[in-house]
Amino acid sequence: MNIELPKPLAIYYAAKNQKNVDGMLTCFAADASVRDEGEDRHGRAEIRKWMEETTRKYGVTVDPREISGDADRPIVAALVSGNFPGSPVTLHYHFTLAGDVITHLEIYA
Repeated sequence: MNIELPKPLAIYYAAKNQKNVDGMLTCFAADASVRDEGEDRHGRAEIRKWMEETTRKYGVTVDPREISGDADRPIVAALVSGNFPGSPVTLHYHFTLAGDVITHLEIYA
């Protein structure tokens, strides 16, 4: 399904589907944070490590289906497929944006 995403999210998901960690990371502010699987990561070094580990472990592809929330706090519901039990599953990506960068991301089932 095609939905209109803010520029940093469109770039993030395109890079994620290409397994391009550098491309995904360019969307994040230097002091960004991510919460996923009950763990918090802070700064680009920790976020890169998370991206590399999850890309290698799960090999996911993401199909954004819906967007809601505010312009600076969008929530994307996406169908996620990969190497994990229950695949595919809908996950909710809660972003905080500052201009053209992601400053915070939380991922929930």
